[in-house]
Amino acid sequence: MIRILDRENTILNRFIAQMRDVTVQGDSMRFRRNLERVGEVMAYEISKTLHYSRRMVETPLGEAEVALPDDQIVIATILRAGIPFHQGFLNYFDDAQNAFVSAYRKYSKDGTFKINVEYISTCELTGKTLLIVDPMLATGASLDMTFQALVEKAGRPRKTILAAVIASEEGIDYVQKHFSPQDTDIWCGTVDAELTVKSYIVPGLGDAGDLAYGDKM
Repeated sequence: MIRILDRENTILNRFIAQMRDVTVQGDSMRFRRNLERVGEVMAYEISKTLHYSRRMVETPLGEAEVALPDDQIVIATILRAGIPFHQGFLNYFDDAQNAFVSAYRKYSKDGTFKINVEYISTCELTGKTLLIVDPMLATGASLDMTFQALVEKAGRPRKTILAAVIASEEGIDYVQKHFSPQDTDIWCGTVDAELTVKSYIVPGLGDAGDLAYGDKM
């Protein structure tokens, strides 16, 4: 399943517009908060697709029957840009376990790059619902490498949900070819058509990590 949220009228569009806007995005605190708010909106929407069962809750005056989620959720993100986005999901899935991966592009002189994964911190994943949340889905290679590294270390989840604020059409195509459609869902705030030769999304929003935490060397 693929869900693109800006195809409906939603307050999410305002948060994304502010993150794209060069007159607004220079405020790093506001940029981080908007990433977090997009994560919160997505978490709410994704929660509607989980598995639920009816349970009884005792109140001061009696008992109430409620539907509560059954999924064992693990939220994973790629450092560093994904941290505020991750926090938005964690604000709603507040009993989730968490995983963190350090993955980055290592460029060659000819402009090509490969994805390096250097650090993984995760719980057991077997049979759980894995949310990999990353602000930008550009080529799809980083998400694929992250998923493979997590599975190799911690087992295969029952279901995988990939969430991005902005995705490229090429990135979505890549994910559809490399992930099992039976147990993988893709959620995006919006989708942009163009990907540059250096694999930057256009119009995109720039470098999410730099906008959130400052320029890096």
